[in-house]
Amino acid sequence: MASPHIGIAAGDLRNLVLDTLGREICAGTTKAGATFTTESLEERFQVSRSVVREALHALESMGLVVSKRRIGVRVQPSTQWNVYDLQIIRWRLAGPDRAAQLRSLTELRAAIEPAAARLAAHRAPLSGASDLVGLAGRLWAAGREGDSTAFLQLDMQFHALVLDMGGNEMFSTLHDLVDEVLSGRTQYGLMPRFPAPEALQLHVDTATAIQAGNADAAAAAMVAIMDRTLDEMGSIWALEGADPAQTPPTALTHRLSTDAH
Repeated sequence: MASPHIGIAAGDLRNLVLDTLGREICAGTTKAGATFTTESLEERFQVSRSVVREALHALESMGLVVSKRRIGVRVQPSTQWNVYDLQIIRWRLAGPDRAAQLRSLTELRAAIEPAAARLAAHRAPLSGASDLVGLAGRLWAAGREGDSTAFLQLDMQFHALVLDMGGNEMFSTLHDLVDEVLSGRTQYGLMPRFPAPEALQLHVDTATAIQAGNADAAAAAMVAIMDRTLDEMGSIWALEGADPAQTPPTALTHRLSTDAH
């Protein structure tokens, strides 16, 4: 039988196998303890052994699977996953575990970003602080205009800059995780088109406090941003037993519109 993948590059086939298996594992469709062999995957996906091995190597590096002699490949429990891996985060956001993933990312932000804002007030160069104030103003405008695309990009830039200006290289590298939760909320309809004016003002307050070198005010404003986010997400999770993956989009939109005003 001819391969159904004639003309498709090996790298694309590897990504097909990787994405399919990763989504299934992260969604719980393929449960911890399940085993399979390279041969069974070759047959399932109609790809070469080298393609399967490359995909399995990637999954193993993420902690999703482990190779066992005379057993094959075994799916690992979530306690073994590299939960900071961006691909795992994306797979979880795309599946039924979306609420838990959003919660853990938001709680991580709530722990880190106020501390980063405090450091930024002590360490940020004037040029960086001025850039942050400018971003806050553009973010305000995009939010008031309901420009969701511009708002998302500016929001990611704003929070990444705060993390970077703190001068802590470990905080700075977390901006990719913040990007994922912000883009995930937008992608899955969990952001209001018109953010609450109070939320927009808090971004301005954070930026101006950092520019003024007022560490306490900067941290307090960021804490308020995170508290609003946690409260908003908590009200959304409560709509469907803490699972927005199963919440009707119209219900989310209505709740978000109510929360925004």
